[in-house]
Amino acid sequence: MAATTEQSFTLSVSDADLDFLRKKLELVRFPDELEGAGWDYGVPLADIKRLVAHWKDKFDWRKSEAEINKLPMFTRDIEIEGFGTLNIHYLHQKSEVKNAIPLLFVHGWPGDFLEVRKMLPLLTAKSADHPSFHVVALSLPGFGFSEAPKKPGFAGRQYAEVFTKLMSSLGYEEYVYQGGDWGHLLGMHAVTHYGNKNIKAWHTNMPACKPPTFFSHPLAFLGMLTIPFSKSTKAGLEHTMIWRKKGFGYYLEQATKPQTLGYSLADSPVGLLAWIYEKLVGWSDNYSWTEDEVIEWISIYWFSRTGPAAAGRIYYEMTGGNAHDTFHGTTWTSIPTGVSYFPYELVRLPRSWSHTLGRIVFESEHDKGGHFAAFEAPEQLAGDLRKMFGKNGPAHGVVPGKNGYD
Repeated sequence: MAATTEQSFTLSVSDADLDFLRKKLELVRFPDELEGAGWDYGVPLADIKRLVAHWKDKFDWRKSEAEINKLPMFTRDIEIEGFGTLNIHYLHQKSEVKNAIPLLFVHGWPGDFLEVRKMLPLLTAKSADHPSFHVVALSLPGFGFSEAPKKPGFAGRQYAEVFTKLMSSLGYEEYVYQGGDWGHLLGMHAVTHYGNKNIKAWHTNMPACKPPTFFSHPLAFLGMLTIPFSKSTKAGLEHTMIWRKKGFGYYLEQATKPQTLGYSLADSPVGLLAWIYEKLVGWSDNYSWTEDEVIEWISIYWFSRTGPAAAGRIYYEMTGGNAHDTFHGTTWTSIPTGVSYFPYELVRLPRSWSHTLGRIVFESEHDKGGHFAAFEAPEQLAGDLRKMFGKNGPAHGVVPGKNGYD
């Protein structure tokens, strides 16, 4: 059986768990800090002290919990070949438009299903001027409120199976896909295994890819050799290389020894805060994070179903313990592919390389926005999806009978 009956989901953290968290925050022991260190060594001590005080004394989890529970959330058991049944959590925001396009939104790390929240009213809105979508956003297995795999080897093919079985269980045998971060990387696996048959088109806001080769994409390869890179392309490559040199340690640790790191993340809310807050600030485009936004984000990990350590294992499983890259097992597919380029995305490669991802039919470049595009720039990202799938758009009508309009 692929999936069992849908169950309504209400987030309800126990008073005991909240009391335990408060005790942890009260017992925190902060590290020392070098004079004038700033962000060079990691998150500044003053920032963490400020956020911990806010978490302990001002942040109202019950208020956040009530707002989250306004979203239409559910769980469902999904059977995955070789891994038994996983209970998957997801939100399913339907449009009132009868022919709305089924869209699966997939988050990454250190994100969660709530990244889509600001886009929901934009994507589901009814208008003669743009398409409307039925939006499904799951918690990836091991993240948020989904059950985690219990044995090693849960990787690209298995995530792809979760996606398509979940959408099929909701009546969406054919759908479109959007993702960034792991949502992008898992999207490559999803379209490899389910492209054309189930996934009719996909869109990414983190177009990480391999360089073109003579045999895979000869025109792009020859262009890379013969046409000098533009000033902006060179700046993008430099940006990417600086990140790989100075900001990649988290990846290597989670791809090789996630369990060791996990003890600290599971035991220390302050350690978890610092580990993720560094990425929220460093990977966004000068986004003005409020203290409540940060603490709610961290709380989803702290109160997650399996605990905050489980999410990091995706790096190990998707790379075989850093034995191969995350593209391992993926192939180019012919389904319509769209790309949004944000200036502070971590990976900024030559645009011509994006053609190694799939049949590019839509591209859009923005002057502001970073890695968390759905959260930082929801209007721009939702606007790109409207353009790609709307009337006269290059992917209009890809899902038979679901063109986004009444």
